[in-house]
Amino acid sequence: MSSTKAAAAAAVAPEPQPFRIFIGYDPREDAAYEVCRHSLLKHSSIPLEIHPIRQSELRASGLYTRERGPTESTEFSFTRFLTPHLAGFTGWAMFVDCDFLYLSDIQNLVSLTDDRFAIMCVKHDYTPKESTKMDGAVQTVYPRKNWSSMVLYNCAHPKNKVLSPETVSSQTGAFLHRFSWLEDDEIGEVPFVWNFLVGHNVVDPKDPSTQPCAIHYTTGGPWFERYKDCDFADLWLKELEEYEKEKQKKGDAKEKMVKEGKEENGIAASAV
Repeated sequence: MSSTKAAAAAAVAPEPQPFRIFIGYDPREDAAYEVCRHSLLKHSSIPLEIHPIRQSELRASGLYTRERGPTESTEFSFTRFLTPHLAGFTGWAMFVDCDFLYLSDIQNLVSLTDDRFAIMCVKHDYTPKESTKMDGAVQTVYPRKNWSSMVLYNCAHPKNKVLSPETVSSQTGAFLHRFSWLEDDEIGEVPFVWNFLVGHNVVDPKDPSTQPCAIHYTTGGPWFERYKDCDFADLWLKELEEYEKEKQKKGDAKEKMVKEGKEENGIAASAV
């Protein structure tokens, strides 16, 4: 191909589609959601399309109807499984709990996706030590605990079609959180550093591969008084400070634009 044709082809090359990420949202953890989102965008080298999964919106649109049970510690305990549906059952998308802090480029995780699998996740062997978590929520113990807290969904995989609003609103927690609609060999695995559990996983200073890429404050993060001094709290608080400064800066810029617009309108009116 000539250099001219190559340049022309490059000029019309389609923009890469943003990678879709759905973050579980709970009003009690609004700060956690904002920090998670901010950390994802800050480190990403690829375009991202990030959506909060808000239970109130899903109920209003008729996509979620189940009553909240006593073991549901967050509003997204079950709504997370609507991710393939919300992504239109096409391509790959990720669900993640809001209590994550990203330290690395999400592209490094996305590059691990493999169409042989229906989903991919960190296959933790985790049994919580406490009976409560967060702000006093009941801590439940079940097989494959925390596997569903960060999942890469191959949304077009035929097996994931079962995750309809009706199924997610009616199936048991065991069926959903244990990925019972799939065979074991349809569940791919990614390194634990992409779902590094605070208080469970350990960094080996001599092994760079154990350095967390995404920290998961699974029992509670520093936005809860009880966990204000937990491991890696300093990193989360630093990210929160960055987010708040950027938010303030954007707010000041918007206020300035509004003010300048009003002044220009005033000048134009006086000229008339």
